[in-house]
Amino acid sequence: MPTLLCFGDSNTHGTPPIVTRGVYARFGGDVRWPRVAAGLLPGWEVVEEGLPGRTAQFPDPVMGAHMDGRDGLKIALQSHGPIDALTIMLGTNDVKTRYGATPEKVAAGIAGLLDIAMSEEMQTRHGGFRVLVICPPPVLEQGPIASEFTGAHEVSLRLPELYDRLAQARGAAFLDAGRVIEVSPVDGIHFEPEAHVALGRAVAEAVRAL
Repeated sequence: MPTLLCFGDSNTHGTPPIVTRGVYARFGGDVRWPRVAAGLLPGWEVVEEGLPGRTAQFPDPVMGAHMDGRDGLKIALQSHGPIDALTIMLGTNDVKTRYGATPEKVAAGIAGLLDIAMSEEMQTRHGGFRVLVICPPPVLEQGPIASEFTGAHEVSLRLPELYDRLAQARGAAFLDAGRVIEVSPVDGIHFEPEAHVALGRAVAEAVRAL
């Protein structure tokens, strides 16, 4: 049975749009996009590895050093397998104001994750697997967590082009989620249920094409 590993942040985890800060919630499996994709990939096993707050490269001074996705990806790739495909959708948290990251710096974080995934060690461990880089849709600076994303909208608008170029250079596939879905106007970051469904369908199609 082929296996797909979905690596990401709260939008891979299935966090609903935030109405009240500090309240934990998670959409059910019938809503979350990795499970939607699983339903459209008969015969595939789908592993969900979404951590709210995860970045591609930054230890979070508030949420903890474990938010740095580089160690998380190594752990995930060594915990599961063998896998046949990997999706990486990160960057939303990297544009938080506290990191001061340029679009190029955010893309560099994705490059680091690709270096890990495509390393001889990891590819050999799993017998070879393909990677799908997913650029998250642009954030909106509104809602209860808007103060954490001051200036982030303009940075996020630059990411699709940079991710696309990076994926091409590294031999990975690319999906611009912003062409498929939008973030919720409730908090400007997370996805509504219908967006999860649409993204799950798009990811399933992209995985079949790998």
